[in-house]
Amino acid sequence: MPEYCKAEREGRVYIVTIDRPDVMNSLHPPANQELEEVFDAFVADDDLWVAILTGVGDRAFSAGNDLKYTAAHAGKLGMQNRYGFAGLTNRYDCWKPVIAAVNGVAMGGGFEIALACDLIIASEKAVFALPEPRVGLAALAGGLHRLPRQIGLKQAMGMVLTGRRVSAEEGQALGFVNQVVPHDELMSSARSWAEQILECAPLSVRASKQAIHRGLDHASLEEAFHAEYDQIAALLRSEDFIEGPLAFSEKRDPVWKGR
Repeated sequence: MPEYCKAEREGRVYIVTIDRPDVMNSLHPPANQELEEVFDAFVADDDLWVAILTGVGDRAFSAGNDLKYTAAHAGKLGMQNRYGFAGLTNRYDCWKPVIAAVNGVAMGGGFEIALACDLIIASEKAVFALPEPRVGLAALAGGLHRLPRQIGLKQAMGMVLTGRRVSAEEGQALGFVNQVVPHDELMSSARSWAEQILECAPLSVRASKQAIHRGLDHASLEEAFHAEYDQIAALLRSEDFIEGPLAFSEKRDPVWKGR
């Protein structure tokens, strides 16, 4: 069993909880390695279609890199895990949707983890920041690239260059938070989003996610439109590609198989 996180199956939903409350769910290499293995299992399991990532307790989603651990092990950390913070910030092979249920502080690497997820559902207590410049560092786990792509250059520069804290409500206004909910309703709201995703064909969801992300790699709309996407190819040859229109014509709910 993992020591620094929890992983639970709820039907086709995978609930992953960062479990280091004594350090505000900040992450050190052993925790990142565990979370990488947890998300490796999610990617590989055909029966899991959506993941929700959250933090244990009421204080923090994740305070990012465990700086005290880093300082205590300076020069002795060795090879870091392949997929970055929480096994997500440097992962580019997961086309299944991942929802961040942000229950408190999401600072530095913690915010970068949330930005690496597809949706951010935030408790009214959530606070976001990339404060690395205030301690002589930089948000090098994707935050410097994901944030301007998600909220625009000027707003991202305003957050990054000052390291200022942003409330859940401002995060929604800026565009990186999908929904702000009362703290006690956070997980039920995240599960509601997951259930809405599960109403859709899983291969359609994955093809859409891949086309959006890979499409942004192209300079022009025409190039993005004509690029090849293997998840779209998988969708077009799937049983679900037939089931969707058939269920609609028969006035019934579709039965998705994910193949």
